[in-house]
Formats: sequence, structure tokens, C-alpha cells
Amino acid sequence: MPGPRVTLVIPTLFGGESLTRCVAALRAQIFTDFETVIVDNSGQDVTARVPEAQTVRVMKNATNVGYGAAINQAIRGSDAEFVAALNDDAYPSPDWLGSLVAACEEDERAGMCASRIRLASDPNRLDSAGLSIYGDGTTKQRGHRSEAENYDGPEEVLLPSGCAALFRRAMLRDVGGFDEDYFLYAEESDLGLRARLRGWSCVYVPGAVVDHDYSASSGRASRMKAFYVERNRLYTVVKNFPLFLWLLVPWYSLWRYTQHALALVRGRGLASEFPDDGGGAWQLGMVVLSAHVTTFKALPSLLRKRRLIQRAKTLTGWSFCRLLKRHWVSAAEIARQ
Repeated sequence: MPGPRVTLVIPTLFGGESLTRCVAALRAQIFTDFETVIVDNSGQDVTARVPEAQTVRVMKNATNVGYGAAINQAIRGSDAEFVAALNDDAYPSPDWLGSLVAACEEDERAGMCASRIRLASDPNRLDSAGLSIYGDGTTKQRGHRSEAENYDGPEEVLLPSGCAALFRRAMLRDVGGFDEDYFLYAEESDLGLRARLRGWSCVYVPGAVVDHDYSASSGRASRMKAFYVERNRLYTVVKNFPLFLWLLVPWYSLWRYTQHALALVRGRGLASEFPDDGGGAWQLGMVVLSAHVTTFKALPSLLRKRRLIQRAKTLTGWSFCRLLKRHWVSAAEIARQ
């Protein structure tokens, strides 16, 4: 007997009410040809305290293996045609999964589909309508905090947000799945860019609506988040960007840091929310420095991965640059959000 068409993966670290609500929302899906797999990364069996989790398949890890490794773990345990990733603090509408599958069926080169992700605290505003990118590899939620109704048409976008996305197994097999070295944040950016380099596309599906408790678990701004976001965008540049663009990346980064500093002075943006224990700006600088040092130490591994990616790509360096330009977000926009 054939298995389900979709394996839906929910990595969780804390379980709790959010996970209960997430799994309950999946029971209302109109499209039913899917299985739900919860990957418990807590090392403490948090799913045992979530009644809703007892009715789905659970994979338990002794330690937190990270987001990408959790998704890969579920992928290896299934043979479904599609793999959906869903945060445990995201609550899909009844036609969410069916809308994503239908969009993938309409376009055989669509390796990824992005959802219309709204802020749970204000469903009239967006969390994400896919991801856009800046010249130093920083990705940002497209349309973040904009009116949700302004993003009601299907279109090609650069990448999906890993909060609520659908991936074609053929694409995952083609590019090798998630890079588990990322551990947390930007895994979908790296995966998506590798897929774009291989000629796969990404479709934004406005009918696939999800409400998200944005950064409920890690917070909008924290030292941990700042480190992984900064380190992983550097990983992404080394692995995926053409060499001639590397020369511009430091200048793009310097301009982005300048915009963050200006926003900090004005008390706006993410930089203003960074924890201040008497030296917030200094500590933020040390986090950025640490991310660069860690990336330098990882260069041998990153360059080995880069060689494999660049040998297999079907997109030229200039075509890649044009792709980024079509889906560009400015440094000022990143600093403001």
C-alpha cells in the first residue's frame, strides 16, 4: 500500500501549548493525504506532556540536533513525494497544505512553495510572503509587518520561509537536503539558493495561510539568534555566491551595519531590541566578530561543499546575480524590521 503523499515535519524544543495548538490545526486540513512527524529535539521527551502529540509519529533525540537535522531525520524516515516543514508555533488554515500541493502540481520546476504567513498577534499583517535577500547574504521576510491583503496574488519568490513551507522530494534529493552544520536559522536560505542554482523555482501561494507566533521561542533579538543569523549568512555566501561577488560582500555588510547603528540610535529596529546588560552595542559587536572567526575556522569544510555546489550548478554567476537583484531587499529595510 502506498504511503502518504506528504510528510509534514514539526521540529520542537519546548512542546507545550503551541505544539498542541499546531497539531490540532492539522486535524482540520481539507487535504488529508499526509502524515505528521514531530521531531522532539528537547532531550527531555516534551511531547509526552502534549496529548495531541500522542496521535502522530514522534522521533525523539537525546539532544537538540538543530532544525535542519530534524527535518532531514524525518525525510530519511519517509518516501513521500513532498515534505512540508512547519514551526511548532505556526497554526495553518484548513486549506493550507492542499493549496501548497496544488501549486507544486501545476509547475514541475517548482521545488519549493512559500506560504502566506501572518502574525498571530495581528492576522491583518504579514510575517512572511517568502524571503528576499540583500547583497551580503542576509535574507529577510518579504512583506514583514505589511498589510496581508497586499500579498494576495501567486507569484515567483526567491525562497520560502522555513516556518511553513513545502519542498519537493526530487529537489531535496537533487541538492542533498538541509545542511546540518547551520544548526539554527537560515537553513532554508542555503537550501533554497542551492536549489535555485540547480534551476528549481519557488512559488508563493497566498491561499496557504498560516498564523505564526513570530520568534515566540527564541525572541526577536537575542545573542544566540544574532550569532547564528550572522554566521549562517556568511556560510551561505561562501557556499553559494559567485567569487566576483565576494569582493562586494564586505561593503554591503558595512552598509548594513551602518543602517543598524542608525536604527539603534533612533531606538528602532531589531538592533534596539538586543539585550542590554550595560554594554549592548559592544556585545553585539563581539557577537558579529565571533561569527566571522567561527566562519574562518570552518572555511576548509565550507570550501569543500562549495566545490560540489558549483560543479553541479546550472545557473551562471551573472544569472545568479540577476536572480538576487529581482528579489532584493535594502539594508535600510532590514534594519527597520
